[in-house]
Amino acid sequence: MARNVADLVRSAAALVPDGTALLDQRTDRMLTWAGLDAEVDRLARGYLGAGLEPGDRVVLSAPTRIETCLAVFGVLRAGGILVPVAPDSPTRVIGTVIADAGARFGIGVSGVPELTPGDPVDTLPEAGGEDIAVLCFTSGTAAGPNGVRLSHRALLANVEQCARIEPAPVTAQDTLLLCLPLHHIYGLSAALFQVAAAGASAVLLDGFHPDEVLDALGARQVTSLIGVPPMYAALLDRGAERLAKACARVRLLTSGAAPLPEAVLSGIREATGLEVHEGYGLTEAAPVVTWSLVSGTAKPGSVGRPIPGVELKLVDNDGSELPEPDESGDDNDEGRIAIRGDNLFSGYWPDGERGPDAEGWFVTGDVGYLDAEGDLHLIDREGDLIIVNGFNVFPHEVEEVLDALPGVREAAVIGVPDERTGEAVKAVLVPVGELTEEEIRAHCAARLARFKVPSVIEFAETLPHSPTGKLFRRKLRG
Repeated sequence: MARNVADLVRSAAALVPDGTALLDQRTDRMLTWAGLDAEVDRLARGYLGAGLEPGDRVVLSAPTRIETCLAVFGVLRAGGILVPVAPDSPTRVIGTVIADAGARFGIGVSGVPELTPGDPVDTLPEAGGEDIAVLCFTSGTAAGPNGVRLSHRALLANVEQCARIEPAPVTAQDTLLLCLPLHHIYGLSAALFQVAAAGASAVLLDGFHPDEVLDALGARQVTSLIGVPPMYAALLDRGAERLAKACARVRLLTSGAAPLPEAVLSGIREATGLEVHEGYGLTEAAPVVTWSLVSGTAKPGSVGRPIPGVELKLVDNDGSELPEPDESGDDNDEGRIAIRGDNLFSGYWPDGERGPDAEGWFVTGDVGYLDAEGDLHLIDREGDLIIVNGFNVFPHEVEEVLDALPGVREAAVIGVPDERTGEAVKAVLVPVGELTEEEIRAHCAARLARFKVPSVIEFAETLPHSPTGKLFRRKLRG
């Protein structure tokens, strides 16, 4: 029988039946692994009794709560395809996802029949393996969202690849605080599915609130926190002493989805004695690709090395592989990141187009370089590249310089049309105190080539971010 992602729950129930599986921080509701498995089974049989058929798409829009986890595993055990969307998505966006996915049912959404359990059936389908388990619509392109087809095989492969890191990032003795949204593959696979695979415990918290997270870390004796850079910056702002006390039992802090500023990394280390281990991933890889846990060293600016079972190389625009980095680490070529592994997706919805090539390689839209030790450094998304008079400007490079300027809380850089140069560099800054455009340009001119210095500067109270902390440059362009 092909393996199903929901089998993780069944295996955990056999391994640690009385162990705490899920605990809701706000309601104190708790399920053991045996209890969770029984509830998932009941839901799956009820969903099938209500008319769900294997391969049906189910749009799920729900908060990070026990009920959502039950629905996730229940739909998957019944052979359905989960289509997660953010609970705060506009009605228009949810309607587009429903239409594009051809969804028959929904949970927590309007515009499609609500999936509620009916009379339970006796037999569960043998869904798994190459069958699609999750259909994630990403917002990566101007042409509209791409539906990423993730099979049971891909999701289980990534869980197993992460578990092969030594020491393992999640064990049966761990309690993980999960406040990431479950509609994003980061929270769904890199957190929830890994907890299930290890038979660990997850404390669920719907949404990130620094004080609530700090309280939960201590009160629930949390040993692992999975987060994104804005979370760690906010926790650090609450004071080093309070953070250190809250992290008394924590052994592992991990971060992904966006670059972690060096000041935050060093601040967390000084306050707690813990490193924040960064990783790199994408929905198409289910999602983890690299992690600093592989080497065991958190290196500022690096997202680590490929996890076991994942291959990575850098390629030129024509697809040819770039040379290995030299021993000095100087003059390392920047290239497009290509990856290969059993965790890769099955192409884009609906027909599986633009997936891995005949040799299993998938060229991402990310640009980076490898240092002399083989650690990956991200530069930017290929689509965010700004071209000024034919010269390439990567926004993240300019943002790093701006972030280092006292008086700048956060910076975003985008390209804007320019009649003379084709494109110009525009910086949008969230200031702390008084800053002038002249001071900003002088700071950049001392550290960047002239064509990289922002010619357009704007100030804002906040910058737009995704639920996982990723900067939404597309909204700034709009």
